[in-house]
Amino acid sequence: VQLVESGGGLVQAGGSLRLSCAASGFTFSSYAMSWYRQAPGKERELVASISSNSGVTTYDDSAKGRFTISRDNAKNTLYLQMNSLKPEDTAVYYCYVRKFGINYWGKGTLVTVSS
Repeated sequence: VQLVESGGGLVQAGGSLRLSCAASGFTFSSYAMSWYRQAPGKERELVASISSNSGVTTYDDSAKGRFTISRDNAKNTLYLQMNSLKPEDTAVYYCYVRKFGINYWGKGTLVTVSS
């Protein structure tokens, strides 16, 4: 399993970013996927999840109404569209999949939101 995140960067408050996660080494279309984030000095937290066929999406309260998780099973890619970004969204964002009871994470992509 390989998960490679991209799309992070520095953005001003109120701005937008779209994160991508390129997945390989497993049947992407068969698994639910998630985005997590970890801010400096804090524990990793779940941001959003999506079912294998995109039929179900869930969000942390902090992301509702601002973030949209999506996936393209033909491209083996997971996305996170982030709008109305706030300084408190600053974190490393990780792509995640659980396969056969094992947790897999990418190396993360850093999002920094300036005030």
